[in-house]
Amino acid sequence: MLISVALASGIMLMLPTLQGAASAGLSPNQAVQMINREKAQVIDVCSAEEYAAGHLVGARHVPLDQLEKQLDGVARSKTQPLILVCASGIRSKRAVAVAKKLGYEQAHSLSGGLKAWKEANLPLEKA
Repeated sequence: MLISVALASGIMLMLPTLQGAASAGLSPNQAVQMINREKAQVIDVCSAEEYAAGHLVGARHVPLDQLEKQLDGVARSKTQPLILVCASGIRSKRAVAVAKKLGYEQAHSLSGGLKAWKEANLPLEKA
């Protein structure tokens, strides 16, 4: 009985770590591959000022606080992959939850956000 309790406790302690690894998001290189191979659509959920300062080439701008209302009008298809981007990757993780709630099962967050994209020396455009 003590062994069962110890195993259950160990599993409960590791569960958040395992869930975090599964929802870590895409690396910049994975995002580029998804854009090129699967025609993923990029949605930038930053503020208007952040978007104007620089964003991924071809990204559509929908601020996070307007995502639930505007995503259906911006996204081409619910079956096509979406890559959600923000400055650091925190807001885009919340945006993934909103997109999945709306039925976009292939919604992904860019891990590390625009910062990681810049560090990988990938192109940006300015509005």
